[in-house]
Amino acid sequence: MKKHEPSLADRLGGAAQAKRAQIEKARAKTPENDPKYAEKQAARRAIAVAREARKAEVQAAEEAVRALALIAEQEAREAAAIEEADREVALAAEAKAARDARYAARRARKKR
Repeated sequence: MKKHEPSLADRLGGAAQAKRAQIEKARAKTPENDPKYAEKQAARRAIAVAREARKAEVQAAEEAVRALALIAEQEAREAAAIEEADREVALAAEAKAARDARYAARRARKKR
């Protein structure tokens, strides 16, 4: 006797039945059916909120450091400008003193 060979319809029906069984099994495992799912989700949300808070703190600290660095740089530029102005004033005073000395020497030569 020949063994029973399933027909195409039998094979398609078996495949459909297996597919339905897999779908039902997957539906049974959905997270909404798990009693600890809500707890896990709440913990994940709390971790995400804490992470965002830390990130905001780090960004605020970095912004403060950048602002302080900018202020320090500006003060350094102002100090350099003041120093340059002082140098120019001193140079001008030196030049005036040298000019006055030459003028005084010229007058002294003429008086003799």
